[in-house]
Amino acid sequence: MEILVVAAIAAEAAYVPSGMPVVLTGIGKTLAAVQVTRALAEHPRRGEVEVVNIGTAGALRPDVTGLHEVGTVLNHDLSADEIRRLGIDPRERLVLDPALPTTLASGDLFVTDPVVRDRIAQRAHLVDMEGYAVALACQEMGVPVRLVKMVSDGADETAHDWSAAVDGCARELGAWLEAYAAGR
Repeated sequence: MEILVVAAIAAEAAYVPSGMPVVLTGIGKTLAAVQVTRALAEHPRRGEVEVVNIGTAGALRPDVTGLHEVGTVLNHDLSADEIRRLGIDPRERLVLDPALPTTLASGDLFVTDPVVRDRIAQRAHLVDMEGYAVALACQEMGVPVRLVKMVSDGADETAHDWSAAVDGCARELGAWLEAYAAGR
């Protein structure tokens, strides 16, 4: 099965092993959903593809560090309870692999406020801006997906130092991809 790497920006994909195709989505859920759907719809062998979404993430809890494969992803900035009260399932929680304990919350909010971070931390370990959209697009297109995130900051005022951390994170993600491809 071919690995199709998905990342928000080129800096996160800087160390993807050569020969692996990469889709850069741009930042945020909307761009991620559109670009992943387009890439899969146009792929000549969609049934032979596994999407691996790599990227940085903010840690929502002080003990969360390093690289994580995501088991569950949430759409954290959706008014899910209100939508559910209307009798509609908002599908704000996607279980990708129940054996993986890490939960990622995705939203179009760049989390730097400790109050917001602590509220999201009640449901998740990490926060990013694209993972949910990538996973939903893949599920809708019938394509297997993995989300692999490297902690870049504490989803607080340190998030503004993201650009200083992204290169080291990208190196770790590239090494993970190389090992993952070799072990398949």
